[in-house]
Amino acid sequence: MDIKYLGHSSFHLKGKTSSVVCDPFDPKIVGLPFSKIEAGIVTLSHAHDDHNYVEGVTGEPLVLDLPGEFEKQGIRINGYAAYHDAKQGEERGPNIIFKIEVDGVSILHCGDLGHAFDDEIIEEIGEVHVLLVPVGGHFTIDANKAKAIVAAVEPAIVIPMHYKEQKHAPMFEVLADLSVFLKEMGVAEYEQQKKLTLKKEDFAASEQLKVVVMDPSN
Repeated sequence: MDIKYLGHSSFHLKGKTSSVVCDPFDPKIVGLPFSKIEAGIVTLSHAHDDHNYVEGVTGEPLVLDLPGEFEKQGIRINGYAAYHDAKQGEERGPNIIFKIEVDGVSILHCGDLGHAFDDEIIEEIGEVHVLLVPVGGHFTIDANKAKAIVAAVEPAIVIPMHYKEQKHAPMFEVLADLSVFLKEMGVAEYEQQKKLTLKKEDFAASEQLKVVVMDPSN
């Protein structure tokens, strides 16, 4: 399966039988380009314009915006109820964490997560190969809290998202630079990847955690 970063908090996960777009964003709101892309499934972590631009996805996708268990064309998805802030949604409302299983690879998309994970949800989520986690702070958890999420989930690969990008609209200038999270994780040097190709067998052996920085491709 292939992972592409579309910018902001959006990803395209492509498997053998279908594909998923996570949190498509309105380019007029976010300031980044978002070309129309085809997918069989769209997951929406919450109902904000920078995460629910269903119009940007072509085809006839199954749109998931609620917690629960779902399956389409061999892709299994579990949605877990969470919050957009640390006050049980009082400030910014609910958020859904989606665990997406594509060709035997499990990806956890945290959406605009605003709080730490407790032991109950960690146990419920189970094994995660790839963690997609917000790191920019202000609207979500910051770099330090994201590091704690990484430690709790114990993925093989972590891909940061929702940090300040050069072409972001002015409202997102409050986000922290990616460098803050990389420093927290002890990453001194990195190469941005356009596409990450993975298979289940890649995770058979226990290896050191990898932080992968992706170059938005849209």
